Amino acid sequence: MTNVLILGANGSLARVAIDMLLEETDAQLTLYLRNSRRLRNIDTNRVRVIEGDVMDIEKLKEAMIGQDVVYANLAGNLEQMAKTIVGTMYATGLKRLIWISSMGIYDEVPGERHGSILNPYRKSAGVIEASDLEYTILRPGWFTNKDEIDYETTQKGEPFIGHDVSRKSIADLIVKLAVTPGLEVRSSLGVNKPE
Repeated sequence: MTNVLILGANGSLARVAIDMLLEETDAQLTLYLRNSRRLRNIDTNRVRVIEGDVMDIEKLKEAMIGQDVVYANLAGNLEQMAKTIVGTMYATGLKRLIWISSMGIYDEVPGERHGSILNPYRKSAGVIEASDLEYTILRPGWFTNKDEIDYETTQKGEPFIGHDVSRKSIADLIVKLAVTPGLEVRSSLGVNKPE
């Protein structure tokens, strides 16, 4: 059984991943979010809910104790959030991190330059890559709501293929990463629907 801490647990991608983790694994989940009233249909003895901000180091430290994996699905001041999460993981001895970023942070999308809009994603990925954590950074294409699991991945340094991918596909990869020790550790994966 794996203990998974989900930061930003009310995000649209996180909600799909939560459902899959509960349906397909025996993982114990800790859902961390600013406003727990936003959660819906969470009625299981495998879920603990903590209301808090990831910038609150003491609250975050409390949430990380006893966890095996941190899955971060965040928006906002991503660079500072990454610094806080990495530092708190060091403080609690937690090593495994799954971080959601964006395609284009390495200018790996052929024919496209996303400029400064992706700087928060670039900087947060840089913080994580400079750590000695067992991280996997996911760089998905644009999210769709298609009811399909159909994706491929590319490694950092390879051209990104395509533009879209379903939330369900990304969630499938998150679940595999969360419950499979050693899978894609210290990797940055582009995630897209095959063209």
